[in-house]
Amino acid sequence: MSAPDLHNPFKAALARGEFQLGLWLALADPYSAEIVAGAGFDWLLIDGEHAPNDVRSTLAVVQALAAYPVTPIVRPPVGQTHLIKQYLDLGVQTLLVPMVESGAQARELVAATRYPPRGVRGVGSAIARASRWNAVPDYLHRADEQVCLLVQVESAAGLAALDDILAVEGVDGVFIGPADLSASLGHLGNPAHPDVQAAILDAVTRTRAAGKAAGILCTEAQVDQYRAAGCTFIAAGVDTTLLARAARDLAGRQKTEEGGPY
Repeated sequence: MSAPDLHNPFKAALARGEFQLGLWLALADPYSAEIVAGAGFDWLLIDGEHAPNDVRSTLAVVQALAAYPVTPIVRPPVGQTHLIKQYLDLGVQTLLVPMVESGAQARELVAATRYPPRGVRGVGSAIARASRWNAVPDYLHRADEQVCLLVQVESAAGLAALDDILAVEGVDGVFIGPADLSASLGHLGNPAHPDVQAAILDAVTRTRAAGKAAGILCTEAQVDQYRAAGCTFIAAGVDTTLLARAARDLAGRQKTEEGGPY
């Protein structure tokens, strides 16, 4: 049997400027994740910030996705060094860290994803899934180059610091969070507000000009708009929303006077 491959296809695709389509996973269940794993998305985001995922449940989802040609991306609840270490040791190679608001914070995140002397990632690969328990040759010297760090800019402070964040080597992309950004800009619950949209498009333009990938979570109807603006990785939906909408539509159709047995 050949040794496991460390290659991160998502990171390589972003570096080539290839569009990557994703879906948000918030159901926090490996079975539902596996249902969509073969649907044709390039990446699936395992949410640990707003969905009820912890390190162990994230592991179960990552294991379920391993048999499919899709990249798992993990969003931790917060960008703490010890949490990042745990996710990397699970074998996660791409992280999306929420609420990044300064260049200094971005540099700390880069350090957390790299082994010394380039960073501060703890060395425990011998007991980690990431190295296949030492089955990956020279894992410690090869792991850094395959880590993809995406930082989420979703506040007025983050926008103000965007140029400093973009200057940090090791940040592969910037993901704009429309919901929190709209709240921070004084338009809670209204990411479609012209001021919010103008801020998003400006951030995308600046991100691409700096040679970084730009991403966003949006509705299906907005995908073409954001692709045209320069976003190269886009989540076009959320699994909870898909399920809720389909369930409501089915119940609504069947409970009409003529439409069903009720």
